[in-house]
Amino acid sequence: MNIIILGPQGSGKDTQAELLSKKLGIPIISAGQICRKEAEKNTTRAKKIKSIMLKGEFIPSKWMLEFILERINSPRCKKGFILEGYPRLKEYLDDMKNKIKIDAVFRINVSNKETIRRLTNRRYCRKCNSHYNLITSKPKRPTICDKCDSKLVQRADDKPEAIKRRLNIYHENAKYIFDYFLKNKLLVEINGEQSAEKVHKDVMKELKKRVK
Repeated sequence: MNIIILGPQGSGKDTQAELLSKKLGIPIISAGQICRKEAEKNTTRAKKIKSIMLKGEFIPSKWMLEFILERINSPRCKKGFILEGYPRLKEYLDDMKNKIKIDAVFRINVSNKETIRRLTNRRYCRKCNSHYNLITSKPKRPTICDKCDSKLVQRADDKPEAIKRRLNIYHENAKYIFDYFLKNKLLVEINGEQSAEKVHKDVMKELKKRVK
């Protein structure tokens, strides 16, 4: 099956993509990971991508579609794939229409208040890149990395004002994107304010309804 998982930042869509990937045995195509990998290449375009990302802006739609199609058309996606975090802009959706066959779109719903609560509690270690959350995956010591004893820090884009800006972009595009998938009978709404295990059960329950 070809599946899309969407939701606001902090909705747990990456966790759900991982659980679903293990269950179905199909790979994850993460828009965020794609951008980061492309930015690491030694090319002129990679430098432009890195500059765009540092500004907190979005990669041009034609580039994103190119990157996504390259991965979808690889042998590893022969049995299906899970697209995580794409499309998240109107122009991304417009460009992918009729180019990528999709069987189901899961929308993981989380309120703005809950999103801010989750993201403002994220911390990471600059030295070993370990990630924590002061609510769900606490380090043994609040400000120290369990693995290398370095100081934990908060990303600039995990502060309330930055989160609110990103949420505004998400909601500005959400109606157009989800109305399209709803019209095409692909959209499945999931309550993301539950445990990861319960969300996964709900996803699997809805998915089974669509398996012919």
